[in-house]
Amino acid sequence: MLLLFFAPLVVIIFVPFSSVLLLFGLFIISGFGMAGIGMGIMHDAIHGSYSKNKYVNKFMGYTINLIGANNEVWRLQHNVLHHSFTNIEEHDDDINAPFFLRFSPNAKINRLHKYQYLYAWFFYGLSTISWITSKDFIRLTRYYKMGLIKDKKTYQLGLVKIILWKLTYYSYALVLPLVMSGFAPGIVILAFLAMHFVTGLSISLVFQSAHVVSEVSFPLPNKEGNMEDERMAHQLATTCNFSANSKVLYWLVGGLTNQIEHHLFPNISHVHYKKLAPIVEQTSKEFGLPYHNNGNFPSAIAKHFKMLYQLGRVELPSVKK
Repeated sequence: MLLLFFAPLVVIIFVPFSSVLLLFGLFIISGFGMAGIGMGIMHDAIHGSYSKNKYVNKFMGYTINLIGANNEVWRLQHNVLHHSFTNIEEHDDDINAPFFLRFSPNAKINRLHKYQYLYAWFFYGLSTISWITSKDFIRLTRYYKMGLIKDKKTYQLGLVKIILWKLTYYSYALVLPLVMSGFAPGIVILAFLAMHFVTGLSISLVFQSAHVVSEVSFPLPNKEGNMEDERMAHQLATTCNFSANSKVLYWLVGGLTNQIEHHLFPNISHVHYKKLAPIVEQTSKEFGLPYHNNGNFPSAIAKHFKMLYQLGRVELPSVKK
């Protein structure tokens, strides 16, 4: 995946060619590599499951910085908030959407949401553009105000690191292609945006198809502020697998076709999910707990599409038994 990301950029920067189609093709290939780094390398590494060695995990976790995002912000957003509060409105940052998107039946509905099933895909494609420009700064500041970042010095150092890493990323992913490729700046920028559109759409579809579908629950705390289910039962209720038999897709998305196993055991490397899945499914049945599987990937995307449509029109029940 690292090669898939970097090799096309090397060709763009150092190999003379004049085909605009080839330029877009190379950037788009890099986009798939970028998505692969996100799902197959840094995801495990920041969870501490890429290697038994914590220093290897820390080192490989920095691959997210190489693709323009930030490892510490992502750790807080994903490991802390998403995994601790999966599908809980206002707590899970993966379903905390801007006003024009609604990913939970517990979120406030407005007139725009009626059309989100048509336009959400475009914004999925822009999601990594948001990451590499503003989102990391916004979330770092918000997490500091929430108390997830201990002190002001750590917050300020985090800001400096984000800026330096983003300057590094922009230098080889955009500036060098602009300077060295010989293509008009507008063409290079459009190709760069196409790369990110592929990455954003790919990553969004994998994660959304696991959590924003009608089969899963969107539970809320009780009056005392506690969740009714314990952690593993909660993860089973709020998470969905897909493409259980596809070895190719499983490899391409870093095992995230098996989101249930990942949410139950985030500290276990994704290479073991396939062997864990039959055990988890059987145990779930024994204890009368759900084990959601939405068939192949196109079927899972279709169910997410249907959920976007439903969320834009009706107040759905927040908890499914």
